Amino acid sequence: MSDKIVIRELRAEDRPEWAEMWRDYLAFYETSVPEEVYDSTYGRLLGNDPQDFSCFVAEQSGRLLGLTHYLFHRHAWKIENTCYLQDLYARPEARGTGVGRALIEAVYAEADRQGAPSVYWLTQEFNATARRLYDRVGKLTPFIRYQRP
Repeated sequence: MSDKIVIRELRAEDRPEWAEMWRDYLAFYETSVPEEVYDSTYGRLLGNDPQDFSCFVAEQSGRLLGLTHYLFHRHAWKIENTCYLQDLYARPEARGTGVGRALIEAVYAEADRQGAPSVYWLTQEFNATARRLYDRVGKLTPFIRYQRP
């Protein structure tokens, strides 16, 4: 992989590679979603509703190597919006090449551009590989997540 990695917004023609990567991402977390969720999510990613998700992809030599989904939302403790980085995925062969860091930094830059200085994300405790990167580009917080059963 000698060509430069380019971080760019998702395009309509990216659907097959995006879906492949998102399936692999969901499989890593031992989950899946129905095909209509892929359709809905992709439509939202390409839409122009500021409350919907957005997506950056990492591309090298015409092939997508990674993706990140993120969104902006209001926060009761702040005037400005905050940014939630929901999904981050790099293909196995791209890990350790800077793809994950570049995608996170692209979200940081977009958050700055939109006046949302806070960016946060979640991961599972067992995700040791990603956590090594997260420890370098973010700050671990003491929050524990709960959800409705």
